[in-house]
Amino acid sequence: MLNLQGLGVALITPFDKQGQVDYKALDKLIDFQMKNGIDYFVIMGTTAETPTLTEAERSTILTFITNKVNNRIPIVVGFSGNNTAMLCQTIRNARQHKMDALLVACPYYNKPSQEGLFLHFKAVSEATNKPIVLYNIPGRTGVNLLPQTVIRIAKECKNVIAIKEASGNVEQIKLLIELIKANNLDFQVISGDDALTVQLMQDGACGVISVAANAFPKDFATLVHQADKAQEIQNKYAKMIELLFADGNPSGIKCVLSEQKKISNQLRLPLVPVTQITQELIKRELKKL
Repeated sequence: MLNLQGLGVALITPFDKQGQVDYKALDKLIDFQMKNGIDYFVIMGTTAETPTLTEAERSTILTFITNKVNNRIPIVVGFSGNNTAMLCQTIRNARQHKMDALLVACPYYNKPSQEGLFLHFKAVSEATNKPIVLYNIPGRTGVNLLPQTVIRIAKECKNVIAIKEASGNVEQIKLLIELIKANNLDFQVISGDDALTVQLMQDGACGVISVAANAFPKDFATLVHQADKAQEIQNKYAKMIELLFADGNPSGIKCVLSEQKKISNQLRLPLVPVTQITQELIKRELKKL
């Protein structure tokens, strides 16, 4: 089974000042991540501004990244939608691309029941033989994938191997981990919140899919790999993590990367850069770090 232990980076999509994908910046960013000890990439997710990319751009970016990484570390690719049949067809159409797993969020906007969520993910699992990581992020989708439903999916769909949990509900995530153990399932729980990484790993999560690691991969790799240093690093970055999400993601992380001279601070509408106040606070915190 694919092991997603450790640090996954939810990779941004850099744009140039004309609003086009900046492949030179992307190339350098991938090198920066891999030289600093990350374990895998998560691409075409929320942080990548995927809804604003055309189908052609998504295909080109995916090919570019997989060629660049060249099987050195796993690549998890986001495939999400609220039309189950269309999503399954999109997944089938992408079979020619190299990828190690799929990240599939709960359907957004139409707010299905737990039965609807189960049947949605069952259909997705049947559309591919690749491993699937569920993605629970109620703040964006409007629906919460409950632990009992996750267990049902894990039992029924053998290629569903993990969940990125970004509900922010620590008690719910702890219950899920307990149910996984009670049912003797080979199923991983991954933190989807930078701020909760240490706490969730202490409870049994296997790592994090991180936004902050775009800019600070070395420290976040240490956080997930060295338990004796984890809390110290979590505390060190607590204020920065708060600022990263103050005006939404990926606005915050793009501001940091821009200050680090790695990318232009460009986003696509409806997303915009952070406010001037937040930018000044980020600059101040970067100097401290």
